[in-house]
Amino acid sequence: MEVNGYKYTTEVEAIAARKECADFYGLPKAPEDETLYWVDYSEANLNAPIFWYIQFDSSIEAILGTPSVFDVVEEPLNEIE
Repeated sequence: MEVNGYKYTTEVEAIAARKECADFYGLPKAPEDETLYWVDYSEANLNAPIFWYIQFDSSIEAILGTPSVFDVVEEPLNEIE
């Protein structure tokens, strides 16, 4: 699958990017707030080497910069017979 977004070589980098977005939007707004993060990251664990990524959204471009396009390997869907 082709993804437009932000790619990180370590989970620590992805967590830091997620935090940047949450801080920018002032999240969480209160201790009981259900919205902790503005975006979340995913792990491309079938790619070699493994990496972490955040999918592009126009609301985070000013924070994380210009996105890039990259491939993420997904498990094949099982066909129902």
